Amino acid sequence: MIGKVEYQLVKLMPNVRFIIFDKSQGKVAVEALKEAVQGEVFDALLMMQVALRANLASRVIRAKTRIGFDWARSKELHWLFANKRVAAHQHAHVLEGFMDFADALGVPPSDPLQWNIPVSEEDAQWGEGQAHALGKYVVIAPAASKAERNWLPERYADIANYINDKGMSVVLCGGPGKLDRETADAVLGHNAKIAQDFTGKTSLHQLLMLLKHAEFVIAPDTGPAHMATTVDTPVVGLYAHSNPRRTGPYKSIHRVVSVYDDCILQQKGKPWTALPWGARAKGNDLMEKITLDAVIEQVDELFT
Repeated sequence: MIGKVEYQLVKLMPNVRFIIFDKSQGKVAVEALKEAVQGEVFDALLMMQVALRANLASRVIRAKTRIGFDWARSKELHWLFANKRVAAHQHAHVLEGFMDFADALGVPPSDPLQWNIPVSEEDAQWGEGQAHALGKYVVIAPAASKAERNWLPERYADIANYINDKGMSVVLCGGPGKLDRETADAVLGHNAKIAQDFTGKTSLHQLLMLLKHAEFVIAPDTGPAHMATTVDTPVVGLYAHSNPRRTGPYKSIHRVVSVYDDCILQQKGKPWTALPWGARAKGNDLMEKITLDAVIEQVDELFT
């Protein structure tokens, strides 16, 4: 089961049957799911979301084993819908939380961790063409899902110009949404030296190839940061609201510029280690605490 947007990224994976679930359709989506699996009994159902809505929808799927999260990670009555639980895993990255389900099935671990998301030959060639035209380049994906999680546009512009002055091109990327477009326009409005603006102009597979050929990516907690991880492109993540140990770009946690620890301590009066895993800091101005110099420090390390 997969969302309609996410499906566009993994749709070419072989030997996988995808059932698209559009949660915006409510009961209609559940009925469509019920019809899609009618008469089938599966060996295992991996219940990889704890939201009550997802758990209620899962009732229409018949499975011999229904694997859910361990007790500590079970929220919104999640435990009621499972008959087996993954092993407890304290302070697990979200990705590791998903991998716990593979462990429960006895799937051997992969070292090194690889995704190998298939794309069409046409999209692969498109990416190679962009790399040839741009030379060495860096991608900035400035927009998160909420405006409060975005860095300041003038600082994006400043780091873009810094990179440009060091001899690499900079491109912008993002989705077709209003916030992505407004954020990119704000960056451009601060005289950023941007070679190409791909915001809203690529498919997910084209974006994946654009990220693959980049030297590195700068982004807040947003989709392109995690897509870049799947193609082994380093990411300078920008974090203030969520704990990067939980949601940061998995292979580039050491490159994250984070003020989360200070923000959560100030707001809760306790360090993150004494709070529920996944506790979020709140506020519209937290990303302002990430300084340009801190990001330059990470960029300089990637240039050496």
